Amino acid sequence: MADPASGFQLEASLLEGTLDCVHCGLCLSACPTYRITGRENSSPRGRVYLMRGVAEGAIELGPLFAEELALCLGCRACESECPSGVQFGAMLEKGRAAVAEAGLARGWGPRLEGFALRHVLVHPRRLHGLISLLGLAQGLALDRLAGLLLPFIRRARSLLPRIAPASERQRLPAFTPARGECRGRVALLEGCVMPELFGHVNRATVRVLAENGYDVVVPRQQGCCGALHAHAGDLSTARELAEQNLAAFAAEEYGPLDAVVSNSAGCGAALREVQQWLPGRGEDLAAKVRDVCEWLDEVGLVPPAGRLVARVCYDDPCHLVHAQGVGAAPRRLLGEIEGLELVGHADAESCCGAAGTYNLLNPVMSAEVLRPKLDALEAAAPDWIASGNPGCLLQLRAGVEERGLGARVVHPVELLDYAYGNAQAQAEDGLAQR
Repeated sequence: MADPASGFQLEASLLEGTLDCVHCGLCLSACPTYRITGRENSSPRGRVYLMRGVAEGAIELGPLFAEELALCLGCRACESECPSGVQFGAMLEKGRAAVAEAGLARGWGPRLEGFALRHVLVHPRRLHGLISLLGLAQGLALDRLAGLLLPFIRRARSLLPRIAPASERQRLPAFTPARGECRGRVALLEGCVMPELFGHVNRATVRVLAENGYDVVVPRQQGCCGALHAHAGDLSTARELAEQNLAAFAAEEYGPLDAVVSNSAGCGAALREVQQWLPGRGEDLAAKVRDVCEWLDEVGLVPPAGRLVARVCYDDPCHLVHAQGVGAAPRRLLGEIEGLELVGHADAESCCGAAGTYNLLNPVMSAEVLRPKLDALEAAAPDWIASGNPGCLLQLRAGVEERGLGARVVHPVELLDYAYGNAQAQAEDGLAQR
């Protein structure tokens, strides 16, 4: 049973930040759910009203409140538009924590999500075993059979990429030396999902950083960033994971670090705001966090010698462009690749509808959010679509395949890796065949 005092504290904490909102409405046009529903409650301004009302006791902490907070994608596009600097992302996490504390996150979806986040995602061996079982199911076509019977499985199957063999889903080396003259040393946030589903992206990231003159360390004590837990309202687990990573990246055995680099926008945003979960202690770590594209742009990219003749659309991950304010850097890096034509499209900074586990728990709304982006990408007709977040890569790939578009979805660092002439990148990713 929930502790009443704890529930009261959560509700009271909702007031913090809501008074910054001046209700100007500039956020409305940026909000994906408001654009689709046209409901004030489904806008950032409306949700701020709800949170303030609950905090002041004027609105019941009940089903309507829970439903509207669950419907929010947490894309934080509203923050980019807000003239008052309202930190909507942090408020949303507190609101969802209040919903969870009140026992309002009902149904099989939130329960399955909570179990997976607390008992699988944060345990690398369990996660590795589960992914191996999914790979076996793919090999035996059991996933296809289950998808015929259950719509949820069918949706999950469309999002899941082909599982690589276990030998390709191993942890990165603890240390990779710089190539040529050493410019410094960085640590890489390896992530939890990235090694299992995007191991090739992690390896490409290490190679590109080394190619640019950086020693790369991968602290063994690091763990999940806690972003998905916070988004789901499980702030206690998010804090525990933040403690683990704070200790891991501060370990003296790795020596002074110039930066803590992430290739996942959601993970990078979580570490960059770790002081929200660990006030007074997380500031030093937060100040060192950089997205890989941001870091390479900041220090000056070593120009790639190779060519990649292709039309590429870059699509902004929400937690990179809105939460971290990084939009131009990936485009500048891609522009350094000889032969690559960077093509704009009309919906680049809008949410793709992935939003962590949102595309599984809210598939109808997720598909509606994705539709205009696919329309824009289809009109641009690129050979490649580049984006810097695992959830976005999965969502975009599934949408592209369902729409029958010819483009391939990749991480920007994969294109850089190929342009440096890395034979392993060509063998792993098949870029040379395009």
